Amino acid sequence: MTARIDMGASERGESVSFDIEELLATRLLVQGNSGSGKSHLLRRLLEGSAGLVQQVVIDPEGDFVTLADRFGHVAISAADHSEAEIARIAARIREHRVSVVLALDELEVDAQMKCAATFLSAMFDAPRDHWYPALVVVDEAQLFAPSAAGEVSEEARRTSLAAMTNLMCRGRKRGLAGIIATQRLAKLAKNVAAEASNFMMGRTFLDIDMARAADLLGMERRQAEAIRDLPRGTFLALGPAVSRRPISVQIGAVETSARSGSPKLVPLPSAAQPEDLQGLLFAPGDDLPPPPPPPRAPVPTTDDLLRAISRPGPVLTPTAAPSAPAMPDDEREAVIDAVLREIVEDPDATYRAAAVLFQDFGVRCRMHRLADPGLDLPGFRRRLAMARAGLYGELDEGWLDAMALGATLPDDMLAPFLLVARAGREGSEAPSDTALATVYGTHSLGRVRRLIAYMEEQGIFVLRTDLVGKRSINIPRLGWTTAAAMPEAAE
Repeated sequence: MTARIDMGASERGESVSFDIEELLATRLLVQGNSGSGKSHLLRRLLEGSAGLVQQVVIDPEGDFVTLADRFGHVAISAADHSEAEIARIAARIREHRVSVVLALDELEVDAQMKCAATFLSAMFDAPRDHWYPALVVVDEAQLFAPSAAGEVSEEARRTSLAAMTNLMCRGRKRGLAGIIATQRLAKLAKNVAAEASNFMMGRTFLDIDMARAADLLGMERRQAEAIRDLPRGTFLALGPAVSRRPISVQIGAVETSARSGSPKLVPLPSAAQPEDLQGLLFAPGDDLPPPPPPPRAPVPTTDDLLRAISRPGPVLTPTAAPSAPAMPDDEREAVIDAVLREIVEDPDATYRAAAVLFQDFGVRCRMHRLADPGLDLPGFRRRLAMARAGLYGELDEGWLDAMALGATLPDDMLAPFLLVARAGREGSEAPSDTALATVYGTHSLGRVRRLIAYMEEQGIFVLRTDLVGKRSINIPRLGWTTAAAMPEAAE
């Protein structure tokens, strides 16, 4: 089971949806000329995933601030803050997992690029414990990752391009999933566009852009003409998060709207005589001072924004389905064990931070119809350590003693300790350094050896090495001893 959001309908009337977990791992590129419906597509994606994952929107036109009224995003006007304040706010956003819209519409292009670079770099450099999954949506990405130097300063272009490259190339390991939208692929830096694995291609007319879009979609050049004929709001979709073959998608309706809309025809004023029109235009003025500007709404200070970010977000009222009855305890434990097995068996989860896996754990539980697993982050760390050591279900008295002994160790050492304890209780061979490194979440065998030495100093382990070089590990407080085995597993 996966978390999916409906994006619209295909040509056959079938629902087309995005797999959010896959999107977090593979990123998205949206392309289309002005008026093709890119912003509408992004709004549909943001509204559908608002209750599932943290969202950060880099908004050069200030159109997405309306998400704040319906979905609780914090709107940040970049013009009201210094560069240092923007960096501090970005760090708080990662820490508190608040969805925000960074509005850059009151800044010049050069200042927009510098502000976006500072903001993205601060999010990228957040501490490992704050690497929670987040969708980072960048509208008009060609402004922040241009393929060639333009009228902006070289310093702004270089720093902005470096931040966008980090987001798309290295952001996945930090939980940042880049979603970029551009009017022209030819103006977007190739090393930024190339990192996306999902594509939504809208209407475009220039041959160079149609050729690049066709290449990304795996279409022949003669088929690229179809991109020119796409109606507004229709996109060709391809990627592991949506479809393995290019399909046409008509994007569905949205709940919110942009502050600015498309131009609409309005009736001209009633006809008048040319003399009357000249009188209107060239009438002498009364030389009165101009009227005072209308009062401006108070601008929130940086402290106001930081307090808003630190507060818990609004509770969204679910409308999709009625709440399910409380799950029985035994069934809930079975679901938790099943989800932990899925995480442990996922090779990509081996070296991910526990805080990131905790977010993944919550999503997987909801997909198993368990809304509240009843575990906080410390409790999840213990259950994850048990799962990595192969311990599931209810523990007997012997394992309760082992858990009490493991509670005296730092949290990250619990999984290696339990793996050795399991081998000792079963009388099987002592785990190799490589096996201990895997459950410890490291590639360094040196760290594993220092870990074993630390436990030996604390009296947790007693090691014995025979003349052949095989090692056995005794846990004196439990009376368990492993069978002898080589510290290094055979290649």
